[in-house]
Amino acid sequence: MAHPASADPLTELKQTNTGIENKKLAMWAFLASDCMFFGTLISTHLIYRRVYPDVVNPPEIFDIELTGISSFVLLASSFSMALAVSSAHKGNLKMVRIALAATIFGGLVFLAGQVYEFSHFVHHKHLTLDSNIFGSTFYLLTGTHGTHVAIGVLWLTAHLVHTFTPWHGRQNALDIESTGLYWHFVDIVWIVIFTAVYLVEYLNF
Repeated sequence: MAHPASADPLTELKQTNTGIENKKLAMWAFLASDCMFFGTLISTHLIYRRVYPDVVNPPEIFDIELTGISSFVLLASSFSMALAVSSAHKGNLKMVRIALAATIFGGLVFLAGQVYEFSHFVHHKHLTLDSNIFGSTFYLLTGTHGTHVAIGVLWLTAHLVHTFTPWHGRQNALDIESTGLYWHFVDIVWIVIFTAVYLVEYLNF
């Protein structure tokens, strides 16, 4: 005889010894390790900026308006991601698709801005990966973050495609929620990178 609680496909998935769904626990563990990884990259960039302050003058290279707009779009996508997660738990399939598509669009806008920025730096500012220490740490840090965004876009696209298959259901809400944790993490990391790499260069201290 089936337990009454099993009528909800999410209920059995939530029954774990830790009290946290296994998929979410695995995602939190991954994000913790990724947090240390980005912490190392950001620290390395800031240290080398202190050691070699005159290698390049970033405000002469950066297009802060463009980066600011693409950053805003990326951060705004966190709202649509949260809406996708909420809608998935409620079983609102139409809103899940709309919110996922909006989040993917936000990620693509950010990536397009980053590709344009990198291309502009290389061809017009002659800042390459091996031109100086600033170029090395800048491209490594922002490129790694961009790779994370690209992975997130592909992951969200897979979820969106899956919603059009007969195998999609409320049991997939935890999968979308786990992806949402990843997406919010990527957005939060970018706030730190944008502040440490871009905004701090415009401060006189």
